[in-house]
Amino acid sequence: MRMRRLIGWRMAAGAALLGMGALVAGCGTSAAPTAKAPTQITVGTLYAGSGAFATSSLPEYQGLQFWAQQVNAKGGAFVKAYNKRIKVKIVAYNDQSSATTATTLYTQLITQNKVNLLVADFGSVLTSVAVPIAREHKTVLFDITGTGASFFTPNNKYIVLTSLPTSGVWPESLAGFLLHKGIKRVAILYLTNDFDQSQATTLASRLKAGGVTPVYDHGVPTSTSSYNVLIHAMAQSKPDAVIELGYPNNDIAFLQALASSGQHFNMVFTVFPGQLLSLLQKNVGAKGLAYTYTYPTPPLLAYNKVNYGLSLSQFTKAFQAQTHTGVNFLTIAGYNAGLVIQKTLDTAKSLRQSDLRQAVAGFSGKIFTLDGRFRINSEGAQVGETLPVGQLVPTTKGLQMVVVYPAKVKTGSSVYPAP
Repeated sequence: MRMRRLIGWRMAAGAALLGMGALVAGCGTSAAPTAKAPTQITVGTLYAGSGAFATSSLPEYQGLQFWAQQVNAKGGAFVKAYNKRIKVKIVAYNDQSSATTATTLYTQLITQNKVNLLVADFGSVLTSVAVPIAREHKTVLFDITGTGASFFTPNNKYIVLTSLPTSGVWPESLAGFLLHKGIKRVAILYLTNDFDQSQATTLASRLKAGGVTPVYDHGVPTSTSSYNVLIHAMAQSKPDAVIELGYPNNDIAFLQALASSGQHFNMVFTVFPGQLLSLLQKNVGAKGLAYTYTYPTPPLLAYNKVNYGLSLSQFTKAFQAQTHTGVNFLTIAGYNAGLVIQKTLDTAKSLRQSDLRQAVAGFSGKIFTLDGRFRINSEGAQVGETLPVGQLVPTTKGLQMVVVYPAKVKTGSSVYPAP
């Protein structure tokens, strides 16, 4: 009996020791911090290979691709969460400039491809459908150029505007210029989408605050392609300044119609010559653009203070060498979005979407790229960059961009009224 008790005691003690060993081993396992690093970081995006937005979307997508090729040539983007460089893979689908198609494809990138980072296609129309999808799936949307003011709200923590300020603040400088010049009769023609309508609203509001009520303030559908009747209607109001707020195809159609209309205005402003000058000049001609005003952006506007990524001259040289195509603002915007993603991966403590968004907030205001200062507010809206007013002035060497307002960035005086 005594022997059986002794054996039983030893067995129980052994079991207890074994259990303690297992507990210690279990504690050691739970304390181990490492999860296996992914073989690649996936960046999901859309592009418009055809349709109304292709001329803007394709160069933006090309800029993002260039960024990925640049980081992969160095072994990948450094990912703090795994303390190593990991190659980047872009997963992209063609939405054909259709918001309906884009809705399906954004969802596919999140739910089927399960991409690590989500990037919007060009502009507010194609970004508008991504905003609610990203919010619903609690996925951070890196928004390159979708600047519609309605995207940025206190209850949406899943959006980051990377490469332009929200369109609602774009006309601040334009309104300031018009009031500074003492221009009283202003005609505003805009498209009824988030991008253009928010500009028109701000412009009219700022002018009225300065004592100027627009003599013409009219919205038309984004699909508008004929401007002859609209131009003659504006002319009836005898404006001293005509402001047309549209997308590239609208600007082209408007300026072409203006050139053939026989009408002449003292000042004409359109949005996209400052972003896609080569495209506008090809379709409208230097004569049709002479003395018109726009918002100048890189490369027409150079920022000297760069502490992250390539400078404008370095980017231009490398991009042209690699792609054999010219540089415009949208190629820069796509590359700049890549830089924001790169900095996010470099500082985020994990690849969880909440940690990615927290990382962006952490470096907001601290990096200066070839696109200017990157700084967002609590709603993810870009507030570090501003858009001045410039005028395209003909010279013996072609059109020259002269920044005319505000004074702190001014490079020359405006020619008003236009010859």
